Amino acid sequence: MKAIILAAGRGSRLDELTSDKPKCLNKVGESTMLEWQLSALRSGGVDTIIVVTGYKSNRIEEYNVKILKNNRWETTNMVSSLLCASEEFDQPIIVSYSDILYSSEVVSSLCSQEEDAVVVYDLNWRELWEMRFEEPLKDAETFRIDSKGLIQDIGQPASNFRDIQGQYIGLMRFTPHALDWIKKLVTKLKYKVDKIDMTTLLRLLIKSGHPICGMAIQGGWCEIDTVDDLKLGNKLYSEGFLKLTL
Repeated sequence: MKAIILAAGRGSRLDELTSDKPKCLNKVGESTMLEWQLSALRSGGVDTIIVVTGYKSNRIEEYNVKILKNNRWETTNMVSSLLCASEEFDQPIIVSYSDILYSSEVVSSLCSQEEDAVVVYDLNWRELWEMRFEEPLKDAETFRIDSKGLIQDIGQPASNFRDIQGQYIGLMRFTPHALDWIKKLVTKLKYKVDKIDMTTLLRLLIKSGHPICGMAIQGGWCEIDTVDDLKLGNKLYSEGFLKLTL
């Protein structure tokens, strides 16, 4: 099993905390977010880890991982960063945002999935969002899934809580077959690829008739997008909400 961590962007909403390093090198507890991710992935069954870098790429070179660089990180989005690693699309791959924290158990469960495309989502998302935002609905995105476990909608602005059956966390798994869907879709999109984000890509795959499955978790993770998120992440870690181990 391989994993690709998408770590090309700066994370400007962390202000001066990313002035000299990518945001995944900020610490939660005693370790950086990247260190927590590497540990969770390796303990969960991943053999090879590739990090797609961009901003301050040299700061990640000290870690024992394969690095691929998105030289256009300032003008492209996560899908373009994923495509920088297309040479690795020869076996099942876990794709992870670099600014999320999760347990090795989630990784292990994701590794064991048999479907071609599996996206992790949190059923208890509202508890975390209410700690992060005064008005959770303003930042939350749509997520609808059917009785067969197939995602019907993801990543759009939500007007009510009924449209949110969970929240996408930024962790997923693709087989080579599903990665081939992505490559064919990207060929059709051409120049538009630079501007689309991951949830837009997933919506386009769904619209094209490809089955994108959901894997539910119930809390135990967090996203670090702002200075307040980093403070909250450290609080959640100290209180045992995050099940992280090195």
